[in-house]
Amino acid sequence: MRYVDYIGNLTRLAVEIVNGDVPGELRREMFRQHRIAEPDAERLAAFLPGLRDAVEAASQGGPIDPVNALLEQHPPLIRVDDHDGEGSAHLHFAPNGEDAVSWLGRSCAAALAHVVCGDPAVTIGRCRAAACGRFYVDDSRNRTRRFCSNACASRTTVAAYRARRKAAG
Repeated sequence: MRYVDYIGNLTRLAVEIVNGDVPGELRREMFRQHRIAEPDAERLAAFLPGLRDAVEAASQGGPIDPVNALLEQHPPLIRVDDHDGEGSAHLHFAPNGEDAVSWLGRSCAAALAHVVCGDPAVTIGRCRAAACGRFYVDDSRNRTRRFCSNACASRTTVAAYRARRKAAG
């Protein structure tokens, strides 16, 4: 695994949780690889506001205070792991098998710190569609994505077309 993929995957995981999405394949696979059980709903709910603030800050390139607050609450425990096999050593920000909220806090805080500091390989955006507001990881080639999904992009395009038609008479 390349290090940038690890940062990107942890950032995607943070965005999935903040958006309130059902656990996707990435989350299931990361939890399986790192021996993490699904988090307790109450502990996850208590963790969510700080994570949301940090994701929002990272999507704007700052302020840094929400990311620092998450780092203070869940300090990363940096270690080298080769769970993908010999010759695949890479950094981890939390021990495998740790409780889910602690693992998520440490891992997502470290990844979001990379993002808010300007890691060029990982960018978070916020959907520009009216009444959406979901976050997404922009993995487009030139980092110009504006919508969380094709559905939001299509709705916005159709609404703009209809507004132009109506204005034209």
